[in-house]
Amino acid sequence: MAEHQYFVYIMTNAHNTVLYTGVTNNLYRRVMEHKSGNGGVFTKKYNVTKLVYLESGNDVRAAIAREKQIKGGSRKKKEDLINSTNPEWKDLLEEYFP
Repeated sequence: MAEHQYFVYIMTNAHNTVLYTGVTNNLYRRVMEHKSGNGGVFTKKYNVTKLVYLESGNDVRAAIAREKQIKGGSRKKKEDLINSTNPEWKDLLEEYFP
């Protein structure tokens, strides 16, 4: 059986004022959906186009649980998570998919 990879990610807008947390099994496709305005109502409304944080693993249940944990946390906790790996809040899509 093939092993799948799942990603928990956080995206923001150009001014880093909105944070969106999601989970996917195809990070590139999902981020490109957000960037093109087809990611969902919230991300389209707030122009959420910059990938600033991600985690990966091969257990879908763990990924969904982690997404819920991050979503349930305060904005400060999300900012601390982002700052721990991406203090410049640069768009990670270019780093992971050059």
